[in-house]
Amino acid sequence: MLLTADDPTPVRVLRPDGASDLFLTADHAGQAIPRLLGDLGVPAPERARHIGWDIGIAGVTERLSALLDATAVLQAYSRLVIDCNRDPSWASAMPAVSEHTPIPGNVGLTSAQRQARVDAIFTPYHDRIRTLLDARASRRTVLVAMHSFTPRFKGESRAMHVGVLFYQKTQLAEIMLDLLRQEGDLVVGENAPYAITENSDYSIPTHGSGRGLPHVEIEIRQDLIETAAGQAAWADRFARLLTEANARLPA
Repeated sequence: MLLTADDPTPVRVLRPDGASDLFLTADHAGQAIPRLLGDLGVPAPERARHIGWDIGIAGVTERLSALLDATAVLQAYSRLVIDCNRDPSWASAMPAVSEHTPIPGNVGLTSAQRQARVDAIFTPYHDRIRTLLDARASRRTVLVAMHSFTPRFKGESRAMHVGVLFYQKTQLAEIMLDLLRQEGDLVVGENAPYAITENSDYSIPTHGSGRGLPHVEIEIRQDLIETAAGQAAWADRFARLLTEANARLPA
């Protein structure tokens, strides 16, 4: 067993019986590392950077869940242990190097060591999402995957404030792009700073398009949500915009 009694549970669920149509996920909400893995050989300042988790997104998602009365599922472990938005068979799920940072604790993993991380963290997280979505099969559900992105990536600055990502362009993505652009104070990315593909992402292709649910992935720039005030402001904004977007979708 990888996780001990001293380790946090891999999944946090907020408002499992939430009344909202909106269903929130946060694949990279936490930065925990199982006690048995130590620090993966990565210094604390590096683990605290964006390579370790989506800075600020847990606070935004928690507040958004409360404002909307929406179910939210948050994953507690660092993406350096296992990236829950990657198929576990991909090298990027447990990277030996993240950006320019070596991850010694991920070098030379055996099949059994990789499977232990899948069993302890990845599977419980995605199984909980599946179970909750199955329980909502008879009601309207709109899936919103919450993420954040670094202001600089490999030395390049990113001017955009927020991105709307999709696997196959959906009506919900179109609506969210329109609403965010109408805000008037935002630089909005369309399938940027990343693009969702079935070879680079797991959650949206599996739980969104795979189920035929209206879905969208939101990316917020991390320097805008690294404080509690920023998280509250963006949660307020998205509570308003997602409510409007849901109202615009066909019944």
